[in-house]
Amino acid sequence: MDDLKIDFSIVIPAYNEAGVIGAVLRRLVEGLKGHHYELLVVDDGSSDQTAVQAGAVDPCVRVVRHPYNMGNGAAIKTGIRQARGEILVFMDADGQHSPEDIPRLLQENQHYDMVVGARGKESQAGWHRRVANGLYNYLASYVTGRQIGDLTSGFRSLRRDVARRFISLLPNGFSYPTTLTLCLMRAGFSVRYIPIEAARRQGKSKIKLLADGTKFLLVIVKICMLFAPFRIFLPVSMYLFLMGMGYYGYTFFTQHRFTNMSMLLFTTAVMIFMMGLIAEQIAQMRFERTEDP
Repeated sequence: MDDLKIDFSIVIPAYNEAGVIGAVLRRLVEGLKGHHYELLVVDDGSSDQTAVQAGAVDPCVRVVRHPYNMGNGAAIKTGIRQARGEILVFMDADGQHSPEDIPRLLQENQHYDMVVGARGKESQAGWHRRVANGLYNYLASYVTGRQIGDLTSGFRSLRRDVARRFISLLPNGFSYPTTLTLCLMRAGFSVRYIPIEAARRQGKSKIKLLADGTKFLLVIVKICMLFAPFRIFLPVSMYLFLMGMGYYGYTFFTQHRFTNMSMLLFTTAVMIFMMGLIAEQIAQMRFERTEDP
C-alpha cells in the first residue's frame, strides 16, 4: 500500500497466538473497510504458526518477525519503527479489543496526543486483577497529578512522532503501556480516556500477576524518578522528619533531653529533601535539552 494513502497503522504484537490471530485480523479487515490503513503484526519469535496464519489473512497485513522471543514491549518498539501511518493504534492479538472502537479512538486523536481505551471493572478478569489495576491507577495518578482511568490498557492510539520520542524509554516486557502513559503525561502531552468493553481473552494470559505486577510497580517508581523525583523524595523526607519529631517528643517527656537519634532523623530528612530538589532540577534540565526546537 502506498505510504501516501495510509492514514493510520494498527500494530499488533503477537506471541504464540495461532488459532486466534487469524480471526482477529479478519474481523479487523472486515470492520475497517473504506479506511486507508496498514495492519502490522509483529511476531515475537512464536514457536507456532502465528506468522503464517497472520500473513495468509489479507494482502494488507504486513508481518515482521523477531528471531526469538524478545518481549511484548520489544514487539511494540519494532512496530513503532516499522509503521508508516501518522497515527499508531496498538491492540492485543488475543481478541479482547473490538475493531469497532478504533474509529472512536481516531476521532479523539484529532484533539489529543494519545487516546486510551479504558476497561470497566466488568471487563477485567478476576477480582485480583481489578485490585491490582486499581492500585496501579492510584499510584500513577499520584505520580502524574492527573486522574488515570486504565494504566495497563494495551488498546490505545497516538501520534507516531510522539511514540518515537519515548521509544528508548519503553521496556521490553509487558509494562510498555504503563511507561508510555507516565512519560506522555509527565512530558505535558494530552491523554484522553474513553470507556470500552473488552471481551474475555482467547487462550491463556502470558502475564504473571506477582512477577509482572512487581515490575509494573518498579516501572512507576523509575518513571517517577525520571520525570518527577520530588514526588518520591518529599514523602520520604516528611516521614523521617515526623519520626524525628515523634521520637524527640517521647524522649523530651520521658528523659528531658534531645537524643542523637532525633538529630539523625532530622538531619537525614533535610538531606533527602535537598537531594529531591537537586533531582528535580536535573529532571527539568533534561527536558530542556531534549525538547524539540
